[in-house]
Amino acid sequence: QVQLVESGGGSVLAGGSLRLSCATSSLNVMGWFRQRPGKQREEVATLCADGITTYADSVRGRFVISKDNAKNTLYLQMNSLKLEDTATYYCAAGSCGRGWYDVRTWGQGTQVTVSS
Repeated sequence: QVQLVESGGGSVLAGGSLRLSCATSSLNVMGWFRQRPGKQREEVATLCADGITTYADSVRGRFVISKDNAKNTLYLQMNSLKLEDTATYYCAAGSCGRGWYDVRTWGQGTQVTVSS
């Protein structure tokens, strides 16, 4: 059974915004990753214990990761989107801390396409 479900992807013009959501029932969802065409999956942002957050240099200042514990949902607010943000975005469950992460479960991914 699918344990992580992403939503909120779509097509948007450069400079626009999207909010991604990742719903889970019982897992510790803690991060967003993305895979751009022809490239390996990379960390975008993680939210760890005690509110520790980490952002990739490429998204820092534009993206915000947050979590609604009551709804068991992780969010990624993406602002000022650029063409190079085009990718499949995956949420991840596992553990993390300052400067490290350990993914145990991946979502199925949601496509984000940014165009000019």
